[in-house]
Amino acid sequence: MSNQNGEAAETVGSDLISHLTELRKRLIYVAGWFLASLCVGLYAAPKILTFVKGHLGTIEVEWSVFALSDGIAVYMKCALLVGIILTLPFLMYHLWAFARPGMTDAEAKSTLVYVPTSSLLFVSGVLFGYTVALPMMIRFMIKLNQSMGAQEVYGIQHYMSFLISFLLPMGVAFEMPLAMTFLTRIGMLTPGKMKQVRKFAYVGLAVVGTLISPPDFVSHLSVTVPLILLFEISAFISARYYRRKFAVQTT
Repeated sequence: MSNQNGEAAETVGSDLISHLTELRKRLIYVAGWFLASLCVGLYAAPKILTFVKGHLGTIEVEWSVFALSDGIAVYMKCALLVGIILTLPFLMYHLWAFARPGMTDAEAKSTLVYVPTSSLLFVSGVLFGYTVALPMMIRFMIKLNQSMGAQEVYGIQHYMSFLISFLLPMGVAFEMPLAMTFLTRIGMLTPGKMKQVRKFAYVGLAVVGTLISPPDFVSHLSVTVPLILLFEISAFISARYYRRKFAVQTT
C-alpha cells in the first residue's frame, strides 16, 4: 500500500514538474516575442506619434516638452503600447496551447477562436476610443480651458499618458462578448441570470460612460449607447451559445 502511495505521489510530482517546465518554456517564448515586438515599437514610434498628433480630425494640439526626459519617456510608452498589442494574440495562443492537453478535440477547436477574436475586439475598442470618444473629450476640455482664459500648453508626456490610460480601458471593455461567452461556457452565466442582472448592467455601463466621457449629454450618449449595444450583442451571443450547449447535452 505504501509503495502504491509512493508511486502515486511520484507520478503527481513528475506531472507537476512537467507542467511547470512547459509553462516556463511558453513564458520564455512570449517574453522573446514581446522583446521583438518592443523593437518593432521602437522603430515605429516616431511615425505613430506623428500620426497621432495629426489625425484627430479638426483638433490641433501643440505638444511641449517640460523636461529633457519627456521625449524618451513618450517614445518608450509608445513602443511599449505597440509591444503589448502585438504580443496579445501570441500570449493568448500559448495560453490556449498550454491548456490544450486537458481539452477534447471539440473543446480545443471551439476555444481556439478566442485567440484572434480577443485581439480583434481589443483593437476595435482602441479604435473606437480613438476615433469617437477621444476627440469629443479633447474638444470639450479645450473649450473648458479656453472659457477660463487659460493659455493652452500641453506637455507631450502628460498627453500620451492620458491617451494610453483612456484607450486601454476602452480596449478591455470591448472584450465583453468574449468574457460573457467564457462565463457561459463554464456555467457561471445563463439566460436567466442575464435577465436578472441586465438592469444593473445598464446602470453600471451608464456610470462608466459618464466617467470616461465629457460631462455633456451628447457625449454621454455617444459612449454609453455603444457600450449598451455591445452588452446586448454579448448577451445574444451568450444566450445562443447556451441554447446550443443545452441542445447538445440533451441529445
